[in-house]
Amino acid sequence: MKTRCGYVAIIGRPNAGKSTLFNRFIETKVSSVSYKPQTTRHRIVGVRSEKQAQFVFVDTPGIHLGGKKLLNRILNKNALNVLHDVNLILWMVDCKSWTREEDHILRSLKDIECPVILVLNKIDQLAKRDQLFPILSSLSGKYDFAEIVPISALKKDNISALLASSQRYLPESEFFYPEEYITDRDMRFIMAELIRESIFVHLGAELPYATHVEIESVDEQPEIVHIEAAVWVEKDSQKAIFIGHRGEMLKKIGAGARAAIERSLEGKVNLKLWIKVKKDWQNNPQVVSEYEK
Repeated sequence: MKTRCGYVAIIGRPNAGKSTLFNRFIETKVSSVSYKPQTTRHRIVGVRSEKQAQFVFVDTPGIHLGGKKLLNRILNKNALNVLHDVNLILWMVDCKSWTREEDHILRSLKDIECPVILVLNKIDQLAKRDQLFPILSSLSGKYDFAEIVPISALKKDNISALLASSQRYLPESEFFYPEEYITDRDMRFIMAELIRESIFVHLGAELPYATHVEIESVDEQPEIVHIEAAVWVEKDSQKAIFIGHRGEMLKKIGAGARAAIERSLEGKVNLKLWIKVKKDWQNNPQVVSEYEK
């Protein structure tokens, strides 16, 4: 039988659930996930292969209009540029709210020719399912969507239906990648993402956004993997918060990241984190260029 294969962009504003859905699709954790917005910074490719279809999913940074730094502008540009290079767009919207970021995305879709499926996420947070009907009625008039699919990425509700809908819009094609292929990102990238996720879990509202993680060395031994990573912050005061009283915060972040990396590698890990100050790195073109890859 003929096979289908194509690129599928997952877009939306911060904290819409894009990375959770992305990880559900490829059935492994590649993109960092947090309840805090704009956790994802990179454009990440993940591949799901089935008998008759191969989905090449592209997770994108959340569209955020409030930031003024170079990093924020780069992330928004990266997310919107993807729209012109894919076969299908999954636009994730929180079913409880519509913001100016959604209006901005809507305007950006006017020149897009590929089909767009509106993915109405977080339906598990509705008190009653019949609340869906007025929401669906309201959103259906905003754009000529190929389909509207309500889901809960967190609870895995309706994920299989979304996959089935998506498959219909993939072009007939041979698979682009071997069936065992999962992502274009190497293990160092995944390690850095898992460290960033631990930072988002343990630190306050603003400080995680001022951090940049760089894996400095990986030494794979037969019984254990030794990893050294630098975490950049922008101010000495941020470094002090990061380390915490008697190093307690740094220990918590390190322990959470180490456990996550051990699950990913399925083996023991020794992780050392170093906190370094690089003033205003979010406006440094040399550093920010890493997020354009």
